[in-house]
Amino acid sequence: MTDMTRRDVIRTGLALTAGAIVTPAFASRLSGSNDDRIRVGVIGCGGRGTGAAVNALEAHPSTTIVAMADLFQDRLDSSHRHLADEEEFRGRVDVPADRRFVGFDAYERLLALADVQYVVLATPPHFRPIHFDAAVRAGKHVFMEKPVATDPAGIRKVIAAAEEADARTLSVVAGTQRRHQDNYLELMERLENGAIGEPVSARCFWNQGGLWVHERTPEYSDMEWQCRNWLYFCWLSGDHICEQHVHNLDAVNWVMGGHPTKCVGMGGRQVRRDAKYGNIFDHFAIDYEYANGAHLTSMCRQTDGCQSHVAEHVQGTKGTSTSWHGYSKIEGATSWETHGSANPYVTEHAALVASIRGERPRLNEAKRVAESTLTAIMGRMSAYTGQEVTWEQAMGSVLDLSPTSYSFGPNPTGPVPTPGRTPLI
Repeated sequence: MTDMTRRDVIRTGLALTAGAIVTPAFASRLSGSNDDRIRVGVIGCGGRGTGAAVNALEAHPSTTIVAMADLFQDRLDSSHRHLADEEEFRGRVDVPADRRFVGFDAYERLLALADVQYVVLATPPHFRPIHFDAAVRAGKHVFMEKPVATDPAGIRKVIAAAEEADARTLSVVAGTQRRHQDNYLELMERLENGAIGEPVSARCFWNQGGLWVHERTPEYSDMEWQCRNWLYFCWLSGDHICEQHVHNLDAVNWVMGGHPTKCVGMGGRQVRRDAKYGNIFDHFAIDYEYANGAHLTSMCRQTDGCQSHVAEHVQGTKGTSTSWHGYSKIEGATSWETHGSANPYVTEHAALVASIRGERPRLNEAKRVAESTLTAIMGRMSAYTGQEVTWEQAMGSVLDLSPTSYSFGPNPTGPVPTPGRTPLI
């Protein structure tokens, strides 16, 4: 956050989620005329990009989708049809054929449009540093999905672009939606006021079953198949500890007031061993240590037939807190519990619009989400190698998972890592 304390962030977030979405007065006061539209471009038109476009339209009556870009024509066409067919948004999806761009350079052509004011970045995570840097240099406000990189080289690029966004007074919001969710904002305000005392340890989990797989067909090159089946290639997704578990790690960093100083972890590939699952693990367990000596036990798993649990638990000197989507609880001297929340996928876009319009202090969440993403990356680095990894090692690492070229053709990927043999880079 720019020029805001943690308590300011919590209070502003609570005020926004309490009013921006649910009060008719807000919608009436900020209703967008043709001269008042906020024109949005969508880069990455898969399920999350399409969902984020819908959320942007739901967040404020002035938003209009005016341009779209994706690597694949079929995915762009499907997303455009879905958005254009929504009766609720009739007249607010205005994307003629000459504003639909396809290919590795599609993002550049969209960013060249002068009247696009903010962009949604929702491609596979590998591309986020490239697209974020380009969007900032093009003078666009940004909503970018998490995680924001898959390697330390990408993290450093995002942090540099975050500084450039500040220099250009651009607004940036990240898809770590817990930061804009009522029950989390209320919980963090209470923790800030000492409801559980000082945090001394934490546990967080994203344990669930398997996800989708895009099977390879004979006509796919290596690059096309990997980009369509991106969850399972570390260079594209960062592995599921980054792509998914980053939400929980971000929440614990929020409680602890910063990132961990070091970690040691383990993980492996016990169930998803077929080639269609690329080169990622199916489970991780990481022990993180923070500057105050507090430890975080972190687990994530994507295995069918096992117990699911997605939550954060914090032990303080005076009590405990528990949180997950739509639920928060404090047990101790001042016990408290809450259920339900406004849709955080919408409120995060409402926060960005309010920031762009100058109706709240300017938001720039890029550095913070970069640090949470690096928290996940350093855990992955430790699990892949079996070595302890410090924050300084992770931030300074020369590890760069980028392919040699961005073109449809051969793209060899590394083997599944082997702890104790895979080197720490």
